[in-house]
Amino acid sequence: MASSAQPRAEANIVLLGPPGAGKGTQAKRLAAQLGVPHISTGDILREAVAKGTELGRQAKAIMERGDLVPDEVVIGIVRERLAEGDCRPGFLLDGFPRTMAQAEALDEMLAGLARQALVVLDLEVPEQELLRRLTGRRVCQGCGLISHLEELGGAKQCPRCGAAMRQRDDDKPQAVSERLRVYQRQTAPLEAYYERSGRLRKLAGTGSPDAIAAQALASWQQAGSGALGNTWRP
Repeated sequence: MASSAQPRAEANIVLLGPPGAGKGTQAKRLAAQLGVPHISTGDILREAVAKGTELGRQAKAIMERGDLVPDEVVIGIVRERLAEGDCRPGFLLDGFPRTMAQAEALDEMLAGLARQALVVLDLEVPEQELLRRLTGRRVCQGCGLISHLEELGGAKQCPRCGAAMRQRDDDKPQAVSERLRVYQRQTAPLEAYYERSGRLRKLAGTGSPDAIAAQALASWQQAGSGALGNTWRP
């Protein structure tokens, strides 16, 4: 007897939001719940910086200014990643797209692969809260733990491994202000782009991580059920 079960909707998700909105935290949680890879272009670029590759050297100066890495570089990285086999059930993009050129390139990629429609989740956080989060963020030089001055209570050593906690160059006040200006100028227009096509779902990015995660999952379930069997054509 033929099964009457419906095929599972692909979890093709873009997570939008300004720097400091908590995209990384929520992306990891949602990707794990849905069983799809979490693809963070920021992590890929920082790895290139740490290795001192040609791309890393180019990206380092740009990232320290709070600017965006050129579209053609990021688009190439994402195109190769989405072609990998583990993305067949879906993917969660964190940090891409950030510009209209990237958004249009992503739509072209997915249309070429006949993938189901994107669901775009947009985390909204007030600017003062973003400034507080980012300028207070510290990263362990040993184990990579990310914490905040308020959680560290003034300590300069990692509570997990004892190594030094440092402020990233792009989390310093001047760089943070520039990063937020860049976001508003280049990335915020994506909200209108995705809203016009009915793919945007706005989420409150304040509150407990658990509450935000539950909201994100519910939004995907609601939107994803409607995306089943549909493909997006730019």
